[in-house]
Amino acid sequence: MKKFLVCIAFLAGLIASPVFAEEVKHEPVRVESKTSTYDDDYWTRVWYQKQAAKGIHYKNHVYRNGKRVNKKYSKGSSKKRRSAKKRNRSRKVAAYRPSARDGGRVVARVSLSRQRMDVYRGGRLLHTWKVSTGRSGYSTPRGTWRIHRMHKRYFSRKYNNAPMPHAMFYHRGFAIHGTNSISRLGRRASHGCVRLHPSNAARLFAMVRRHGGTVRVTN
Repeated sequence: MKKFLVCIAFLAGLIASPVFAEEVKHEPVRVESKTSTYDDDYWTRVWYQKQAAKGIHYKNHVYRNGKRVNKKYSKGSSKKRRSAKKRNRSRKVAAYRPSARDGGRVVARVSLSRQRMDVYRGGRLLHTWKVSTGRSGYSTPRGTWRIHRMHKRYFSRKYNNAPMPHAMFYHRGFAIHGTNSISRLGRRASHGCVRLHPSNAARLFAMVRRHGGTVRVTN
């Protein structure tokens, strides 16, 4: 009898438990949010605003009055740098203007930084050639001189009779001449002279012999 009553009580508890649970069930409390519609992006916005205050701007991340604005490029230093590069590319390089001292002579302008020689006559650029100037310990002097001595065949007395074909001396023992070290043209490799390709040296030699020549060595 006791077992029967226990079973009935157990079954009654199982049947009554869902009903009880439904009675005590509470609805969730809704809390109204006081934040703005940009909360999902709040910390990202704060970070970019701090970067903008430092002068750092990013593509497609611009904020105005607390709102995110998609823009291809922001107003910052990066845009100024790009515009400056465009201006520099658009600038035309100033042409060489002959002076009264040059007359109708050939002017050979040697750039040590570019390792190039620009040959002018009457203000007109005729040739641009690779050169080799003085390497470390053997600097090529800077300045302007007239070519005062020329030798079609010449051998260096100072450097073991090294060949200097079509030598054109412009300052003391410094000269423009041809070289067999063609692979080194375009970089510093000489003992102070200005080296040229043998064919270019022969061409310049003929021009200077006919019209006279001036050498200008710059940075």
